This record gives sequence, C-alpha cells and structure tokens, in this order.
Amino acid sequence: MTATDTTTPGTTPGTPVPGATTPGTAARAIPAPTGPTPADLTGARTPEAADVITGARERIDALDDRIIGLIQERMAVSAVIQEARITSGGRRVNLSREMEVLGHYREALGKPGTSLAMTLLELCRGRI
Repeated sequence: MTATDTTTPGTTPGTPVPGATTPGTAARAIPAPTGPTPADLTGARTPEAADVITGARERIDALDDRIIGLIQERMAVSAVIQEARITSGGRRVNLSREMEVLGHYREALGKPGTSLAMTLLELCRGRI
C-alpha cells in the first residue's frame, strides 16, 4: 500500500481506510465528548422524561435533607428522655414504649415500617 493508497489490504480499491484522507481533502474533525446528557444520567428515553426525573430527584434530595434533620432532632429528644429516666433511677430503654413505636410504624408503613422503626430506635439509643 502506498502513502496515497486509501484502501485497506484485502479490500477492493476505493474502499476508504479509517483515518486516511484522500488527496486534496481535509480530515474531518471528531467532536470532543461533551459528557453525559440528562437522559444518560436519569436512564430516561426522552428529554421530557429526563426533565421530570431530574426535577423529582431534586425534590427527593430536599426531602431526604429534611428527614435527616428530623432524625437528628429525634435523637436529641431521645437523649433528653434517657437522661431523665436514668437520673431518676430508671433504665435507659423502655421496651414497652419501643413496642408502641414499632407498632405505630408498622401500621403506617406496613412490614418495612417495622424495619425503619428498628433503625430509628437503634440510632436513638445510648447517646448519653
């Protein structure tokens, strides 16, 4: 193959070689990658769906921030209760109250609510 030959060995003449230019023509510029599109980031198939998903995710992130703040507040209130109970000679944990909390979450959220309540109770125990 010569320097001006634009065929790949084993192909018919006139078949372009990838990356080769024909005499008198300029090479085409390959556009630089622009990064993932909103559709790539959301898994959506259309730009409209990607917009909906992006907006909803922003709302979920804001809700998560509020939930985390409420959990931290719950932990602080629980510490006050435990301190009062312990200084009065009681136990740190009140199992009957924990059962009430578990039942409340189970009634409101179903079986997964019980797991969520267990996690909350675990977070709130023994911080004093």
